[in-house]
Amino acid sequence: MDANLRDRFMALWQNYFPGTELPITFEFRKESGTSKKVPPPDGWRCIICQIGRVRNGTPMVLDASSITCRGGLMYTGYSNERPPDFRYFLSHGKPGGVEGERYKQTPEIVDAWEKLIPAFPSLGKDLVITRWDQLTEQDNPEVVIFFVRPEVLSGLFTLANFDQIDPNGVICPMGVGCSSIIYYPWLEQQKEAPKVILGMFDPSARPCVPLDILTMAFPMKKFTRVIGYMEESFLITRTWNTVKKKIERSAALYKKD
Repeated sequence: MDANLRDRFMALWQNYFPGTELPITFEFRKESGTSKKVPPPDGWRCIICQIGRVRNGTPMVLDASSITCRGGLMYTGYSNERPPDFRYFLSHGKPGGVEGERYKQTPEIVDAWEKLIPAFPSLGKDLVITRWDQLTEQDNPEVVIFFVRPEVLSGLFTLANFDQIDPNGVICPMGVGCSSIIYYPWLEQQKEAPKVILGMFDPSARPCVPLDILTMAFPMKKFTRVIGYMEESFLITRTWNTVKKKIERSAALYKKD
């Protein structure tokens, strides 16, 4: 990671989004050095709950053994296996013990939807998650993830669309919480013109996320461009100065919550 790029963004972020938390990042590495991997939790636990510690400043390294949620294993690339009766679990359930989440209307819709989700392999690699200010020259982030409230989200959304004709610079694919911050933005990072992912709408992940918070995940190649044009964008206008005052008030209230 280029330390100059890291520090430049932090200065810009504090200027235009004062008082708000820095993003976190992730990358897949074959070797994570001497970093201790997160041990598996007792029983099931959503990976979004685990990631909260990174937002508070504790870097985290996971592998397949660190994750107990089957959806988390799938959307981090550590497994392509679906739970038994997954098509019923995601829809209306099945008599005899399968309680449906009812996120899809029918099992047939689940079947068709799954065919649109390509697998990606990460076995043999560690998932290294680090807050932006703690990145070092040894880090090579692939995705940058913001946990933000609406005013900040509006700024990130507009930045994501600043340099392109296509109005769909930000997309919102349906999926579990970890798919919106890991799986989909990682897939976009592999593309020549990656899109930004708006997410954290999964009701099952919401208990692990603070009130009023959504996510915006930038593929790193896109985020590098964003840093380059922040100072020529709407962020330097009187319009944004008005929004910035709301951001400062929101940040002050958030610290009290």
